[in-house]
Amino acid sequence: MIGVIIAIIVTLIVGYMIVKKYKPQPVLIIGAFILFTASLMLGANEIVPAKNGTGFWGFDLYSMLRMTLSSRVSALGITIMTVGGFVRYMNHIGASKALVHIAVNPLRKLKAPYLVLTGSYLVGQFLGLFINSASGLGMLLMVTMFPILVRLGITPLSAAAVIGTTLCIDWSPGNVGVSLAAGLSHLDLMTYWYTYELPVCLINICAVAILHFIVQQWFDKKEKGVSAEKVIEVKEEVYEENVPIYYWILPVLPLTLLLTFSSIGFKKVKLGIIEAMFIALTISMICEFFRSKNLQQCFKDVQVFFDGMGAQFAGVVTLVVSGEMFAKGLQKIGAVNKIIMAADHAGFTGVMMLIVMVMIIGVSTMVMGSGNASFLTFANLVPDISAKLAIYPPLLLVPMELSSSIARSVSPITAVIVIVAGIAQVSPIDLVKRTAIPMLGAFIVNVLATVLLFY
Repeated sequence: MIGVIIAIIVTLIVGYMIVKKYKPQPVLIIGAFILFTASLMLGANEIVPAKNGTGFWGFDLYSMLRMTLSSRVSALGITIMTVGGFVRYMNHIGASKALVHIAVNPLRKLKAPYLVLTGSYLVGQFLGLFINSASGLGMLLMVTMFPILVRLGITPLSAAAVIGTTLCIDWSPGNVGVSLAAGLSHLDLMTYWYTYELPVCLINICAVAILHFIVQQWFDKKEKGVSAEKVIEVKEEVYEENVPIYYWILPVLPLTLLLTFSSIGFKKVKLGIIEAMFIALTISMICEFFRSKNLQQCFKDVQVFFDGMGAQFAGVVTLVVSGEMFAKGLQKIGAVNKIIMAADHAGFTGVMMLIVMVMIIGVSTMVMGSGNASFLTFANLVPDISAKLAIYPPLLLVPMELSSSIARSVSPITAVIVIVAGIAQVSPIDLVKRTAIPMLGAFIVNVLATVLLFY
């Protein structure tokens, strides 16, 4: 019981510090070190197996950090870094803008304002398959879609609410949460994504689109005195004609390759996400060479890809490792076993545990303002919980991962909400009031869809 009390206190302190904008990586690692040390004081034999240890418990803390870092960088870490590098390269050569231009263009022809609004959300979710950054996609849509919506008579708050939630369902196979969940489930990435993630995501996306159509109309009628004139100066970005329009194909290539050469395509040839990214990078480099006719510049620009990989290591991979370290600390001190035993004695079913984990993730994300920080910490607890409560891991991981991105869209301190609100010249608090009902609906549908499809 003492171990559980210590775990709760440390977890609350860690959560408080993250809310106060302390860098999560050192906070989580120090929290993990405290939990490991406390576990030794409470009678644990060792921090790491003797064969991997240093002979001194203080140094063994760093052996655990080394082992966790090595295991993550060798597989998941390289995947995250490669995806991040490719996304940055696509932005650099203008391919992401070309994709957004092509996707948004059909909506310009519609005359029904709220159909365009709903279509904007659906287009945004589609683009999220290829542009993994919620804030990056939000900025692109604010300079392409937002002025169109405002000119159609939709209030800035409604337009911003839809754009701010265009990645409320993080469903791209290249997303860090999907990659981690597939690994924890011991499933091939595309098998996990196609079999478990995709069906739940499609239902959620439809539900949010319908809710936005209803809710934003209701708010606009209720607040009919709100004027759109003050944000008309946000001008629509003119497409850069020096970037070939066919460049929209380049960001789509990795997913196309993954779907084609996988268990749901040509089964005899299976392509991993890292290979798919590098193949797409090679094709993009060839396109860049024919566009610029400058091989030296073409090679120089590839440095953007490698810089992107480094940025992902510094920002995301280290967060994955820190979250896993903290989860291992909670396991070592016995908190996870106590929670599982309590759930078992209380007669918790798989559905009850699902609801508990989704609520923990949701509340943590809203408070922290980061979906990654909460999911990457608690996801690592799932294998133990699944094994002891006889729940298949994807049936917990899918709703947990989706709940983190859904809850992110109602946090006034998360990056995408702050950015979109700033460009639209509205308050982040007012903005999340507009996103709250659609996201609450998504939260409920997320659980119901998982239960109805898989339980």
